[in-house]
Amino acid sequence: MHCSRLLVGLAACFSLPAMAWERVLIDADTPAQNWRVTSEELGIKADRPFSVSLRTLHGGRQEGVSLIDIDNGAMTLTVIPTRGMNVLRAQAGDVRLGWDSPVNEVVNPAFIELNGRGGLGWLEGFNELVTRCGYEWVGHPGVDNGELLTLHGRAANIPASRVVLEIDEKPPYRIRLRGELQEKAFKKVDFSIHTELAVEPGATAFSLHDTLTNNGDYPKEYQALYHNNFGSPLLEEDARFVAPVKQVSPFNDKAKGDLATWQTYRAPTPDYDETVYNVIPYADERGDTLAILHNKAGDRGIAVGFNTQQLPVFSLWKNTDTQGQGYVTGLEPGTSFSYNRRYQRPLGLVPSIGPKEQRHFDVRFQLLADKVAVDKAVKQVDSLQAGRKTEVRQVPLVDLSKD
Repeated sequence: MHCSRLLVGLAACFSLPAMAWERVLIDADTPAQNWRVTSEELGIKADRPFSVSLRTLHGGRQEGVSLIDIDNGAMTLTVIPTRGMNVLRAQAGDVRLGWDSPVNEVVNPAFIELNGRGGLGWLEGFNELVTRCGYEWVGHPGVDNGELLTLHGRAANIPASRVVLEIDEKPPYRIRLRGELQEKAFKKVDFSIHTELAVEPGATAFSLHDTLTNNGDYPKEYQALYHNNFGSPLLEEDARFVAPVKQVSPFNDKAKGDLATWQTYRAPTPDYDETVYNVIPYADERGDTLAILHNKAGDRGIAVGFNTQQLPVFSLWKNTDTQGQGYVTGLEPGTSFSYNRRYQRPLGLVPSIGPKEQRHFDVRFQLLADKVAVDKAVKQVDSLQAGRKTEVRQVPLVDLSKD
């Protein structure tokens, strides 16, 4: 099975190669140092020459941040080991995947106080294309069981303990970047998260495969959400969100006002702030499903594939404020919506992981570079919908008026 298809059995995309070249980029005794390797230097005669480089940023609050650039010959991906192995941006030709945040530095977590701003300190570093949220909790800040839970957990601000680059020695010469995050606190949690980003030379697609392990001796609650963020050129007035939707509901009373147009977007609008919609998607028999954002003309877009057995729900975040404030939308598959954890237990959206157990999360991104690609992806969504109705709930799932 070839992984260039938009919707595939995700597990098939992660079979291990028989032989691969490997290099440890960051470890306890291997500090991040400027470094670069090319396909030519590795003796690989790929149709699209590629390179991988590691660099360190300096100045301001990005002092000491490591970046890894993967140029596969068709697309350049920038990954941030210092910030949860998040993907900062991707560039394929004249199409940028990412957005313009007022946070224009790649902020070192050492300069972020998550408890600040009433638990909204996470926003001081938020500017990535892909931001991992979790894994002990996700959602809006608030008190749960006597503890202040800050916005969207700690994962995005955990530096990777170990980073390894692996490149297959046989076609299609898949490039894998693996990282390890440690989310641990005495008496509280003992999680490790092994992340993997995979991309093939010449492709305009990439995939994430993350493994959460509970190293402790007791069952623990966990939550995960992938905050995938897109601005221009894909986001614009009358851009459209397309997915096979079983149920949609407004996140709060503000979102109720735009419920009739929840799948389309405004132009940058002063004082608009944001609206969020809770989505329960349809999927195929394996649990695979697809969400699409495309521009007004329908000739450019992004497809985000995920598995509902791993990530059963989806949040659509529409922040169509001014360009300077951050004109962006988030396509966010997760185990949970974005409510504080205490509100999600009654919804059955706070799963548990047993001692020494693992949970896997797969998310795939495919650039839709022309109208043919967009139309093909939309047709896949129609096939997943299969004529089934969408339930549109008029009221939020959670009453936040008492919060």
